[in-house]
Order: sequence, then structure tokens, then C-alpha cells
Amino acid sequence: MRIRFLTSTPLDIRHGSGTYVGMQVLARALGNLGHTVDFETPRVHLPVYTLERLIFNRGLRPKAEYDLTVGFDMDGYRIAAEAGHVAALKGVVADEVRFETGLTRLTMSIQARCERLHVQRAERVLVTSRYSGERACEFYGLRRFPAVVPEPIDLGEWRRMLQEHPAESTGFTVLFVGRLYRRKRVEVLLGAAARLRARIPELEVRIVGDGPCAGRLRGLARDLGGTVTWLGDVTRSELAAEYNRCDIFCLPSVQEGFGIVLLEAMAAAKPIVAARAGAIPEVAPDSLLVAPESEEALAAGLEELRSPERRSALGAPGAAYVERFDAPLVAGQFLKAASPTGSSARS
Repeated sequence: MRIRFLTSTPLDIRHGSGTYVGMQVLARALGNLGHTVDFETPRVHLPVYTLERLIFNRGLRPKAEYDLTVGFDMDGYRIAAEAGHVAALKGVVADEVRFETGLTRLTMSIQARCERLHVQRAERVLVTSRYSGERACEFYGLRRFPAVVPEPIDLGEWRRMLQEHPAESTGFTVLFVGRLYRRKRVEVLLGAAARLRARIPELEVRIVGDGPCAGRLRGLARDLGGTVTWLGDVTRSELAAEYNRCDIFCLPSVQEGFGIVLLEAMAAAKPIVAARAGAIPEVAPDSLLVAPESEEALAAGLEELRSPERRSALGAPGAAYVERFDAPLVAGQFLKAASPTGSSARS
């Protein structure tokens, strides 16, 4: 089968984040099953991402040579009524935008309107979690529940990278990985670190990623001195080393449509402390979940895992659970849900 992927997400780990990773891993897994996947992406790049997406979508046309066209998020909304078109949501922008402000909120609101049109016009709709399915029904008016196909992880490749890039914690190391949007609530992690550093002087919080809130967050962390290390965007090999180095992976986000970083942490057998919010309990049920937006609760959760034995006991179930997200398994689920005989979520 020949498959067309439509996406304006930057096709690199530094800017495309988890969305890029999920698409690339899925495409490779489909290729290994004998299918051909072609990406169609913007040819013109602009400083305003939403404008780039709108121009990209205006230029899209149906192509009869493909058996299946998959538009990710809002991309493909103008041609979604064509036969064989699938809308695949990595998250629900209308849900994400609730937690943003300023220009980010404005531009994401435009994307949400396009995404609504996409899922309402498409023959079939896929989401990555039941949480995202519920939000798509709530915000976009879907009458039928979308098919759930989780994000994949190439466990073979990821575990090889972990082996090839060893690193050790030099104290008590907490890692965050993600784009620095308001909904990620990195400031809650910084507040928890401020509460803990007197009791845990060896504490180090390492933050991987960049984004609209980077400047504000660095300002908030100024008084924390060497407790916080800002790494910015990193390569995949550098990321593997960071997972090896950390004692705990922490995700204080109040909105996650899925969270590929949770799969990466579980594959590294790392314990996870996260907010009880979004799809996090669904994707990583063996995590230590705490009340969202509570510095005190997050600090208590992190401190609870000072014991290496406790960390190991929490990390082991995650390392087993992540097997269900291995790329070949997810690729099979994707083909079943995306095929013309799959369930429709059209409104």
C-alpha cells in the first residue's frame, strides 16, 4: 500500500519534538511491513508557524496514486472530504490552547479551528489516547468516538542508543524533556526544586527542550543557581545519555494528549513522577502520580524516590508496560484503524 503523510511539523527532533518522533517511527515501521510512506511537507518556511501551516494547506491537492492519505493534526483539512483521507490527531489543539496565553494562544486558536474542520470532514479519525478522543468529541463535536492508536516507540533502536550512550548521575538527578509551553508547568518543577534543595543538597534538575516560555522559566530559576541545568534542544544520542544519567523522570504537565517522553523514560526503566492529568495516567499507569499544579505534592513525590530500591521498584513495571507500544505492534493497529473498513468517527 502507498501512503501519503501530510504534515507541517518540522521534521527534526530539535523543533518537531514528540510529534516528529512519532511520525518517523510509524513511517519506518510501516515500511518494514512492506508499505511505502511518502511525506508531504511545506516547501516555504516562515517565521510564523501558523501562517506557514495555512499556506501549506492551501496548496494541498488530492493525489489518486495513493491508497491512503493521512493528515496529521490540522494538516489536510481542505482536502479531508476526499475518499481515503484519515485525520490523525497527535493531540487536540483546542484542548492545548486553554493553557496558553498571548500570541501562542492566538495562533493556536486559528489552528484549532482548522483542526475542527479536518476531523469533521475526514472519512476516519484517529487519536493517540482515550483522553484525546474525549477532548476531540468535546471540542470538535464528533458524534462517534475516534479510533485510538497510541504513539509508537522503536524499542530496539531506543535500547541500542541507551547502551551506546552511557551516563551516570553525580547526585540526585531529575530530568524533564519537552517543549517549554505553559501547559508543561515547568515552573511547578522549579518550585518543587526550591523546596527540596535544602533537604537534598545533591539535587540537580536537568531540563531538555526549548519553547515560548524558555526566557520566563530561566528567570524564575535564577535563584536556584546550580540546582537547575538548562540543556536546550539536544540530539537523539544526547537525549539517550540524559535518560541514562537521570534518577527520576518528571513530567508536571497539566495537559498531555499522549507523551512520547513517557515511553522513552519507561524504556530506560526510569521511575516517573508526574501530574495526574491528561493522558499521563493512561500512558504510564505505573508512575507516581501527584496533584497537578502543586509544588508541595511534586516535591513530596520526588523526595519519596530518594531510595534507589524504591526507584527500581517503580521503574521495572514501566519497562515491561512499554512493550505494548513497540513500533511493529502499533503499525499493525494503525493499518487496521486507518483502512477503509475501519471505524469512522465522522460527525
